[in-house]
Amino acid sequence: MIQGNYEQIIKLISESSKLPVEEIERKIGAKRAKLSGLISKEGAAQIIASELGISFDKQTMKISGLLSGMKKINLIGKIIKMNRVAEYSKNGRSGKIGSFLLADDTSNIRVVLWDTNHIALIENGIIKEGDTIEISNGDIRNSEFHLGGFGDLKLSNVSLGEVQTKSVVQKKEIGNIQPNDNLSSRAFIVQIFGPTFYNVCPECKKRVSETNSCELHGVVVPKRNAILTLILDDGSGNMRAVLFSEQIKKIASEAELESAESFMPKRIELLGSEVIVEGYARKSKLSENLEIFVNDIKNIEVEQLIEELEK
Repeated sequence: MIQGNYEQIIKLISESSKLPVEEIERKIGAKRAKLSGLISKEGAAQIIASELGISFDKQTMKISGLLSGMKKINLIGKIIKMNRVAEYSKNGRSGKIGSFLLADDTSNIRVVLWDTNHIALIENGIIKEGDTIEISNGDIRNSEFHLGGFGDLKLSNVSLGEVQTKSVVQKKEIGNIQPNDNLSSRAFIVQIFGPTFYNVCPECKKRVSETNSCELHGVVVPKRNAILTLILDDGSGNMRAVLFSEQIKKIASEAELESAESFMPKRIELLGSEVIVEGYARKSKLSENLEIFVNDIKNIEVEQLIEELEK
């Protein structure tokens, strides 16, 4: 499911200011032009909201309307996945972190708990998977809802109907991608690195040692997997996109993936082509730069593009 949050923020500004949506969009366009396009539509919308004296603090919001940087936000949702409480030790500090996936009828989001009292609610089974809860006074950081000691977490009497359990994919320009975004982007392939190859266990798909030994299944007959890295550019910015074997097969045949040499004609064909990628954005462990880990990739269908533009 693809869903954007720009429309949600516009709607909230319109309802609070009593201005028509068209007038708000005009103001946002003017603000972006004044800032030479160096700010996203969502960021410009937040500036306009502030200029109109509108604050999203302490509002109960829908998850699809959340934007990074929002503070003092309240949510009502259902816990659809509870993660185990993790312990950490870093820079001389130690503690626990609790987290779960919270959903409402519009989207879902990872909630991160830092306060020991909130974490104890999980550890003692007071709050569990399937419960509807109310959380208040939290902040949005990197597309996650973070709740500290000044926030509140409690069971709710609100009855929710169907909630959005699938990952919600947002249409994003590359220049606006944030860590942890589930995204869909349309861009040109401007560089290609690879493919490179590595061996995995055919059972668990984990990388095997040089002696073809798997930690779980012992010595195995390995399966060869490929990694392909694309540099994507859509005019707003560029970013690395990493594809593994299953995704690579959507744009190249097994014969073309036999070796770097056999892939060369396909490389030439792909360079400069326009594609749509869906995936997950996270920081590279090596470079600390954002990368897209691709779940799906497809060529632009001209007829579909015309249909979207007409809408």
